[in-house]
Amino acid sequence: MGDTALEITTPTDTANQRTPEDRHRRFERKRERILAAAERLFHEQGYALTTMEQIVQALGVTKPFVYYYFRNKQEIFEQLSWRPTVECFTSMDFAPDDPRPAHEKVLAGIEQLIRLTIQHYPAAFFPYREPQVYRPEYIAAQKRIANHFYEQMCALMEEGRREGHFVFSETRITAQAACSLPGFLYHWYRPDGRLSPEQIVQELTQLAGRVLGLQAPAASPRGR
Repeated sequence: MGDTALEITTPTDTANQRTPEDRHRRFERKRERILAAAERLFHEQGYALTTMEQIVQALGVTKPFVYYYFRNKQEIFEQLSWRPTVECFTSMDFAPDDPRPAHEKVLAGIEQLIRLTIQHYPAAFFPYREPQVYRPEYIAAQKRIANHFYEQMCALMEEGRREGHFVFSETRITAQAACSLPGFLYHWYRPDGRLSPEQIVQELTQLAGRVLGLQAPAASPRGR
């Protein structure tokens, strides 16, 4: 019936004398198989209608195999959601020696946020579709990393405003309004839609710039 949990500790494994790195890679490959199968089912059916039995059947393995890697369905769902959460909400973390002006960093961060949201489709949309699923501990961790993102973004926005590149009033409200654009992707995004993923990224980034009050660069004097 395919892989089973027993394969993890068979004599063959010992005989092959796998290195810790080999064992870790093998462990991660099997976890990724489970996550990929579960992601498809969660996307197609939703969390409530997806069962561990269905995940097991989709993989062609035994239940002990899946339970070796994950405690339950909720852990799988949260694991699928956490990866895009971390990647998206660290998109405003720039190196201390990044020489770009603040307004360019803000737009680069938003562009990356949008791109990663699309790249992690459909798992990146799970928190918007089914927010009631997550444990309080998960929600608290999500809020911490989201607050970190907005602290970084708001500081850059205010610096960009002082330099004359942005025009806005309420910093946090403006930041949240700009970032709500990728947040609503889950309502309408389709991988086979009219626009390519990159075209959507560029379109939404331009719209976010308008929300931030991005100022067009001053025209150069004639003859220069």
